[in-house]
Amino acid sequence: MRTALFVSGALAVMAAAASPAQGQQGQIGRTELTHRDFGDEVHEVIQVRVDFGPGATFPKHSHPGVEIAYVLEGTLEYQLEDRPPVRLKPGDSLFIPAGAAHSARNVGSGGASELATYVVQMGKPLVVTAP
Repeated sequence: MRTALFVSGALAVMAAAASPAQGQQGQIGRTELTHRDFGDEVHEVIQVRVDFGPGATFPKHSHPGVEIAYVLEGTLEYQLEDRPPVRLKPGDSLFIPAGAAHSARNVGSGGASELATYVVQMGKPLVVTAP
């Protein structure tokens, strides 16, 4: 299992990638809720609450496994690869395939939050920024 320090580092990289220039306020906060071995010696499960300030955008990136995003509050717009954007409200979820480049932004007037669940390969960076 990766250490908490490595995961915290990965989350810090995720937060740094969401710079203020890319959103009105650019505020994105993360709270790690779960980090466990998946049980097959290849994958791990990480669950994170992601809070977006008004206008905040997380730039295009991918993960070494799948992500399931569940919107807790606000309105978030996801752009997966070259597909049309998808807007989700509280209670909506989105499956993001392994390696799919995607971005997310808060398109509502207030804050927004999602529960992000990742099933990813052990030993790989959680976030890979995309060009």
